[in-house]
Amino acid sequence: MREMPSRQRPRERLRDSGVRALSVRELLALVVGSGGVGGSVLALADRLLKSSGGRLRGLGAAEPGELEALPGVGRATAGRIVAALELGRRAAEEEEPDRPRVRGPADVYRIMAPRLRDLSHEEFHALLLNTQHRVLRDVTVTRGILDASLIHPREVFRPAILASAAAVILVHNHPSGDPTPSPEDRAVTRQISEAGKAVGIRVLDHVVVGEGRWNSAS
Repeated sequence: MREMPSRQRPRERLRDSGVRALSVRELLALVVGSGGVGGSVLALADRLLKSSGGRLRGLGAAEPGELEALPGVGRATAGRIVAALELGRRAAEEEEPDRPRVRGPADVYRIMAPRLRDLSHEEFHALLLNTQHRVLRDVTVTRGILDASLIHPREVFRPAILASAAAVILVHNHPSGDPTPSPEDRAVTRQISEAGKAVGIRVLDHVVVGEGRWNSAS
């Protein structure tokens, strides 16, 4: 591994390019940690994959003792491999929590009104949605008077990008109970919608929550 240029080593590539850029052998090399007897860690990763016909599922079905029979694989290494593959299997089996689906502003009101309608101050939120318009996350952007000059689009789109959101819906409340959008509300909508176009994440709506009713500032 030390003979490789530093930027080509799995650990450095993980840091520089992210985990999804790594091949299976590189990921396995990171789990293994070191090559031990018999060569480099990447060579050991190749031997492990070859022993299972190149399939991670085959490797995951192996007992620790079977892995320890391979040159360079000790008890600790075999344990790490078995544990890592079992974690992946359990993650795949986890049920995704029920995420509310947004079909329109009435759904937004149903989701957000219990949190916003009784507040004595304005709160500005962003609902992050997946491709099926199910809510991934509710992000609180600001608290206080809504002011376009104080809302930076990065506070909306940074968490949206991290959550791999396909779209966002803006939501805020009017403590007066009247959800009629103000000129400032519409300015905020335009500002953030334009920023969304630049990063490829659509702003579907901007819902204003009032007392028992809602309106759209889009």
